[in-house]
Amino acid sequence: MVSLKPKEGGGVLPPGQKPPSKWIPRVLLLAVVAIGAVAYGQYSSKKTLEQRLSEMEEQFQSELKRLEADSNNLASDLDVVSKRMGVTSQELAAARQFAEKLRQEQEQAKQQLTSELASKAATTDVLAVREQTAAAQKDAEAKIGAVSGEVKTVATNLESTRQDLAASRRDIVDVRDTLSQQIARNSGELAELRKKGERDFFEFDIRKGKRNQMQRVADIQLELRETDTKRQKYNVIIQVDDSKLEKKDRLINEPVQFLVGRDKLRYEIVVNVVEKDRIRGYLSTPKDKVLAAERPAFRQQ
Repeated sequence: MVSLKPKEGGGVLPPGQKPPSKWIPRVLLLAVVAIGAVAYGQYSSKKTLEQRLSEMEEQFQSELKRLEADSNNLASDLDVVSKRMGVTSQELAAARQFAEKLRQEQEQAKQQLTSELASKAATTDVLAVREQTAAAQKDAEAKIGAVSGEVKTVATNLESTRQDLAASRRDIVDVRDTLSQQIARNSGELAELRKKGERDFFEFDIRKGKRNQMQRVADIQLELRETDTKRQKYNVIIQVDDSKLEKKDRLINEPVQFLVGRDKLRYEIVVNVVEKDRIRGYLSTPKDKVLAAERPAFRQQ
């Protein structure tokens, strides 16, 4: 509580002379602290700036409350002085305006300091984000370059493989066309094919069994599943090596081709007669096993 007391010895201040201001050193000290906070904030990290700003805000609030209390006390003291010393109402109003002006200046200083600290913190964040973005972009470009090189290598290998497959498919198509042209529709045509001596032929007559029994024809086995005499179609199971192949809705005199063994030898069955639960036809196999091998010879990468 600030009060103005008479001078020692029983004297009083002469009219027109104001008592010494005790709050001026405090304001000067507050200004020094604010300047030091600004200078310190320029070299501190974002976390330190935020912490310092919080402390400054608390200190400002505390100091503002104290100044408001002092202003109230000053007003009270001025009332007392006016009564004791006969201070005019105009001088009292001027003192109050000065106190209000001081409070407003302190509030403006606090807001300016807060804005400056926030601006510096935001600038630090932006620079950090830019540096991180640049580093991430460089790393991504390096990885993309490496992946692009691998993709080109894979594309080259795939192109070579496609060429090999295309050549193999052309060969297979040629073989299929050749075999399709050598179909025997009856015993006479089959005899003519035998005379050419290009392939071996094995005739078969298979009936549908009650227990789905397999019947051997040369080195494969056949099982008749169903016949359709009206549409001249049939379903058959072909057992090759350790696997079974199911052929459905096949027509008479239609070549049914499949590969056998590790060398992929092309076999062919042709059914010439479809009766109820019975089919008759022949199996055609290559005579020269070496020349007939169809295993694709891919390039070594």
